[in-house]
Amino acid sequence: MFRSLIPVLCALAVWPSISNAIENEPPYSLSPGDNLTISVWGEDKLKQDVRVLPNGSITFPLVGRVAVEGLDTTAVEQKIAAKLEKFIPDPQVSVVVTGTEGNLVYVQGKVLKPGPVHMAGRTSVLQVISMAGGLDKFADKDDIKVVRLNGAKQEILRVDYSKLMSGKDMATNFLLKAGDTLVVP
Repeated sequence: MFRSLIPVLCALAVWPSISNAIENEPPYSLSPGDNLTISVWGEDKLKQDVRVLPNGSITFPLVGRVAVEGLDTTAVEQKIAAKLEKFIPDPQVSVVVTGTEGNLVYVQGKVLKPGPVHMAGRTSVLQVISMAGGLDKFADKDDIKVVRLNGAKQEILRVDYSKLMSGKDMATNFLLKAGDTLVVP
């Protein structure tokens, strides 16, 4: 009987660290192409499915255009609620992400399958190279880079592929963000 309790006790010992890891995870930031369902408590006519437009905004009844790119759902709920207060006393807004189609990175150059790659969660350089089928035999492993739009300017992050593959230094196995471009010359 005691043996059957061992897995349960182990799970209970590990559970707090798992839940803390999830709580410490940054919230998902919205990107163009993402799908949302927005509703207002007690206002069935205001429930709507929307897609984040290429300019990073959505439109919602009574509110109009709302910039949401880079925000999490809580911030969007607050923005919409603030604009709805003119029409509805103390609006309770709910925003649910129903599709993360905007969570893309782009891979170009000498990989077997260049093009957009959908990130289902936190995704690193090595994972995206793997999803793109790996490097072509003519790829310049020493000149791989990530191009990241940072506000109005572009940032170049150099990837040391040889060190990543040897496991000596994982510092350049960057976590990618939606909109990043991985260039493999």
